[in-house]
Amino acid sequence: MSKSLRLSEKWFRRGLWLVAVAFAWFLIGLGGTVVGDLPQVERPLRLEDFMDPAAADPLRAAVREATQTEQEAQRGLEQAELKAQAAGQANRNARETFSNWLATRRATQQPDQDAELVARTRSLDALKSTEDEALRQVNAQRQIALDARQARAREQQRLSVLEDEARDRLDAEARRVELRVFGYRLALTLPLLVVAGWLFAKKRKSTYWPFVWGFIFFALFAFFVELVPYLPSYGGYVRYIVGIVLTAIVGRYAILGLNRYLARQRLAEAQPDTVRRSELDYDTALARLGKGVCPGCERPVDLKNTEIDFCPHCGIGLFDRCGACEARKSAFSKFCHACGTAAKAASAVGS
Repeated sequence: MSKSLRLSEKWFRRGLWLVAVAFAWFLIGLGGTVVGDLPQVERPLRLEDFMDPAAADPLRAAVREATQTEQEAQRGLEQAELKAQAAGQANRNARETFSNWLATRRATQQPDQDAELVARTRSLDALKSTEDEALRQVNAQRQIALDARQARAREQQRLSVLEDEARDRLDAEARRVELRVFGYRLALTLPLLVVAGWLFAKKRKSTYWPFVWGFIFFALFAFFVELVPYLPSYGGYVRYIVGIVLTAIVGRYAILGLNRYLARQRLAEAQPDTVRRSELDYDTALARLGKGVCPGCERPVDLKNTEIDFCPHCGIGLFDRCGACEARKSAFSKFCHACGTAAKAASAVGS
């Protein structure tokens, strides 16, 4: 069709398509902002909202207390182990020194050293007692840490049971919120799609067609980008069912449209040749001729063959003779290309 348009008209149309795209872009930006704010209608969900505070708070406090006790016991255990190591090392060193002294005494056989022997023995017993006490402290700290760790694990397990139950309720509510938000999106985008369908059917060729097409682009974007990706899945059943329904609706519309088109074509082909040519839009006829198809039935025709004046499929006249100069010309031309006589004037001269 663009081949039959004037040069200025081509550029005007391109500019109007830019207007349509710009109009759609601004509408998409506004719609995306509105749709993006829709989730804020719902209050954010937290796990704590689905737990009983009377049952959860004492458990959390017990876990924190047990954790703190375990940490303190661990620090005390480290100190006790360090003291036990020092006491053990002191005991071993003293016993080694005592063993050396005792060996020396046996070698010298000096009875006057019996009192020192008793003192050294008592000193070793004291060191042994100190080491034993340090080990008891170590074991006591280990027991405290173990009790705290077991208490923490026990309370944490009870808390985990409450959290698992709350998480199930949270997931169920999240699915309901997701469905409600999708309902908001559907309530916003579906009317836009319906309006876009009505505009496409009734107004796409009107004077303000750039705004019509801009709104159509916006509605399609809102439906396929802002709505379809957020369609709840439920294991894929919903999406497949919706896809089947939409395909059936679109397919039915396409089949009915094809049947209506074929019926119109049959009625048009049954009309006289002059009526059919007068009902064809000039630019549409020239565009179809430029594609090498019949303007009436849109079937391929060898237009370069000078012996073909009528469509062999529907019988519509494709070429005729100028009434003024008898030149062979297109039957859809408004003027003769050889002499410039208007087609209606040429018809009157010929008659």
